[in-house]
Amino acid sequence: MKKTIFAFFIFLLTGIVSFAQTFTLRSKDIGGQATTKQVFKGFGCTGENISPELYWENVPAGTKSFAVTMYDPDAPTGSGFWHWLIFDIPANVSELKSGAGDLSKNLAPAGSIQSKTDFGQPGYGGPCPPEGHGFHEYIITVYALKTEKLGLDQNASGAYVGFNLYGNTIAKASLVMYYKR
Repeated sequence: MKKTIFAFFIFLLTGIVSFAQTFTLRSKDIGGQATTKQVFKGFGCTGENISPELYWENVPAGTKSFAVTMYDPDAPTGSGFWHWLIFDIPANVSELKSGAGDLSKNLAPAGSIQSKTDFGQPGYGGPCPPEGHGFHEYIITVYALKTEKLGLDQNASGAYVGFNLYGNTIAKASLVMYYKR
């Protein structure tokens, strides 16, 4: 009986340790709901349009670079809405500072590229769903990639970046925030 209990305890402990070491995305800036800080400034929205601070842990072996995206699958476009695409983030980087999505602030990691969002320009564009459309889900994902460079530039569309991420992803982790107006 003691051996069975001990074996179960070891099994449980192994499961907890395994869980704690998965590739994980975290943020000190966001929780379940977008705040005025993250919300877009324009199109009738009056937010500050500041990209959230993000950091990731337990990077998988073989990672050569990272990418981060923010996507709204609830946008009434038929194809969702890309709010942020930043890629070619060097493998030795594990954080994006708050405001890194503003190209004029030069806070993004050296060598990284921010491509066009569905707002039509590179950089971060915060939540701004149509009035009365209900809650929209904003999925922020970090991708651990098996290549140093995607071979794309700031004119790449969200769909094209997503296509290139698909074939180069080792692991990914996401956070979700919601917003309505």
